[in-house]
Amino acid sequence: MAIKVKLREKKISGNRQSLYLDFYPAIPHPETGEPTRREFLGLYLFDNAKNPIDKQHNKETSQLAEQIRQKRENYLNKPEIYTGYEKEQLRIKEQGEQNFVTYFKSLADKRKASNHDNWVSACNYLETFTKGNLKFSDLNEKFCNEFKEYLLTTKSNKSNKVTLSQNSAVSYFNKLKATLKQAYKDGYLPSDLNGKIQPIKQAETHRNFLTIEELNSLVKTECNNPLLKRAALFSALTGLRFSDIKNLVWSELEYIEGNGYFIQFKQQKTKGVEMMPISEQAYSLLGERKEPTDKVFEGLTYSAYENKHLAKWIGLAGIEKEITFHCFRHTFATLQLSKGTDIYTVSKMLGHRELKTTQIYAKIIDQTKRDAADKIKLDM
Repeated sequence: MAIKVKLREKKISGNRQSLYLDFYPAIPHPETGEPTRREFLGLYLFDNAKNPIDKQHNKETSQLAEQIRQKRENYLNKPEIYTGYEKEQLRIKEQGEQNFVTYFKSLADKRKASNHDNWVSACNYLETFTKGNLKFSDLNEKFCNEFKEYLLTTKSNKSNKVTLSQNSAVSYFNKLKATLKQAYKDGYLPSDLNGKIQPIKQAETHRNFLTIEELNSLVKTECNNPLLKRAALFSALTGLRFSDIKNLVWSELEYIEGNGYFIQFKQQKTKGVEMMPISEQAYSLLGERKEPTDKVFEGLTYSAYENKHLAKWIGLAGIEKEITFHCFRHTFATLQLSKGTDIYTVSKMLGHRELKTTQIYAKIIDQTKRDAADKIKLDM
């Protein structure tokens, strides 16, 4: 049965008529697959056009709408008369009508663990900025730059009192770029928009770390949460993240004769499987060995409440730096480099995918040397 395609008008604001195609019988909606009778063209006519400009607009718009109607009817009823170019143009138009935010969410759903959370956060900011309604056809450099500016100035979803950090904005905007890149590969975008837009520059971050003297002071200082103290010192001796320490189970720890203790585990953040040697001193912090599936640091949590115990412990040790749990990982990296361990080994032990991530610690060591050199001054 042939599908009839009629050009119809619907009254809208501003004394205008919106043009749409009316299909009979209904055809599958290009986005949802549900039967639909209407396809709005995004074109409109002026009611009672009197001046020459409005009349010319109505004439040209009517001609364009009729051409679209004709092509649509031919495509539905006589696909053999369509050229490859015309078919491709129709495909691009149909793809362009789909919701980019929905597509973004579908990619986020494929991510796992901490990377998934980061994608979801990026999607939340995009949804807020677009009110959840953004067609592929509306994507352009102007939109991307406006979203970039939004990320750099908007309030954080975690705390409405502070602006979203620049490095968070970097991460979320990179998720947009990754989605644009994938959309181009999947045929939703006619050109590589991702390649045309510049990323947000990473902000230089100040990473606090502890000296060996400060670490030894912490060893001798009591903490209201002994479990947290052991975990923090273990991080300083191994470079492990809090999430990896929290999830560590006894089956992942083994002793190899002649080689010492090792941890074999999958990193929570990068998902890389690591076989990492640890010192006997680090192993001594773990306590009595339990069942293979038992957590090594059973009951370990980290919250605002636990952070108070950490801050108090740091203060009692006479350390005035602002130290978080993650700073113990920074401490491991900076101390290893300062003791002469090469950057490639440190990078591997930290589980970094790229060497440039580790190089920030080398900069810290260079600055520490500079600060030390500047301490000796003569009266000249």
